[in-house]
Amino acid sequence: MPLNKSNFEFLKTLEANNNREWFADNKELYQSQYNEVISFADEVLGSMNQHDHLETPNGKKSLYRIYRDTRFSKDKTPYKTHWGGYLKRATAKLRGGYYFHIQPGNTFVGGGFWSPNPADLKRIREEIAASDLELRNIITDKNFLKTFGELRGDQVKTAPKGFDKEHPAIDLLRYKQYLVMRKFSDEEALSPDFAQQVTEVFLHMRPFFDYMSEVLTTDINGVSLVD
Repeated sequence: MPLNKSNFEFLKTLEANNNREWFADNKELYQSQYNEVISFADEVLGSMNQHDHLETPNGKKSLYRIYRDTRFSKDKTPYKTHWGGYLKRATAKLRGGYYFHIQPGNTFVGGGFWSPNPADLKRIREEIAASDLELRNIITDKNFLKTFGELRGDQVKTAPKGFDKEHPAIDLLRYKQYLVMRKFSDEEALSPDFAQQVTEVFLHMRPFFDYMSEVLTTDINGVSLVD
């Protein structure tokens, strides 16, 4: 089911009236728009299940709550003004996951390793330091460049601890996150084939995910770390 213009209008109105009173008065409107996003997520999940092994059971389970956690935030507005969802790859052998973010003027999909634990980050860097050829081939492939443009993520300023700042792959070793992202215009997000477009972008992530899965489930000698 494609997203409707009314869905974006709801998010815009929520942004202008981000308080519990307005939300309570418009709970039925919220529910109808939420159901529309569930249908969209179900369509994407159904398509992705034909191509990958996911553990997310249904579209509803993929969606994040619209209620914000304001406990440690200076921003006390109670509701998010976007829809967000995540499809998780299944089993310990498949790393990474697929994120979608729907918001007027800021719709995008992405994936990768937002906050890798220290052991995973060290393992990725060790692999790159040993040979950066496979990852470099992935991120310079024409389909990757056309879809994502570039590898994204925060980086250290010089070199990570234990790695030479003169290493020929220092540009890849400096990353603290390894992310890919593709933005969509509002017109694209509201088009009838938006779910198909999202699926196609997710499929272009697979070489990157497959590489990272291989790295993170083996040691530096290629010996499997998982059953």
